[in-house]
Amino acid sequence: MGIDISKASQSDAGFLAKMILQSSRAEKKYGIYDLVFGTKSDEELLSYLEKMVVTKTKNHLHYSNFLIANMDSKQVGTICSYEPRISTHEAFNKSLEEIGFDGDITEYEEILETCKFEQNNRTLIFDFMEELEGFVDVGVLKSLMQKSLLTGRLKGYRIAQTIVEIGSLEIILLYKKLGFREVKQQECELYKEKFGRAGLILLEIEF
Repeated sequence: MGIDISKASQSDAGFLAKMILQSSRAEKKYGIYDLVFGTKSDEELLSYLEKMVVTKTKNHLHYSNFLIANMDSKQVGTICSYEPRISTHEAFNKSLEEIGFDGDITEYEEILETCKFEQNNRTLIFDFMEELEGFVDVGVLKSLMQKSLLTGRLKGYRIAQTIVEIGSLEIILLYKKLGFREVKQQECELYKEKFGRAGLILLEIEF
C-alpha cells in the first residue's frame, strides 16, 4: 500500500479537528484545547476546532499549514508546519474572535507565557504529527515529515523545531529517529498542575 501525501483543504476540516484534538491530548483526558474552549463536550470542542481550521486569519491550526497522508483513499495521518512570524498568538486570538468565541482564555495565556521557549522567526515549527490507530509503523509519519521538510526548504527554512511533553517517550523517540535532537527541557509547575505532565521539551532538526 502506497502512502500519498497531499495538501489539506477546507473540506478536510473535520479530519484535521480530530487529529488536532488527538495530538493535543497526547493520551491524556484533558489537553490544551479542552482548556481553551472550556467545554466537556467533545462534539462541541471539535466544532470549535473545525471553525478554527478554516478562519480567514491564518492561525497555527489553519488548514493551509497541514499535509495529510492517504492510504487507499483513506485519510490516515497529518502533520502541521507553520511559520511563527505569520501564525502568531495574536492571529490565534483574532481567529477566536472570528468564530465568535468569547470565553476566558486567561489560563491558557498564562501557561503559554510561563512555559514558553524563546524561539526565533527564522525557525519552522512542526505540530500535530499524528496517525490513526492501526497505521502505526507503516511509514506514515516518516513520509509526512520528509514532505514537510522538503516544503520548508523550498520556503528558505533550514531549521525546524517541535515541542513535546516531558514523559512522552514514544513521540520523543520517533522525532529522534526522524533526525531531531533535544535542545532544552522546561519544567513548568503550572503545566503539571493543569495537565499532569512535568513540562515541555524543545526538539530541533537542521535540514
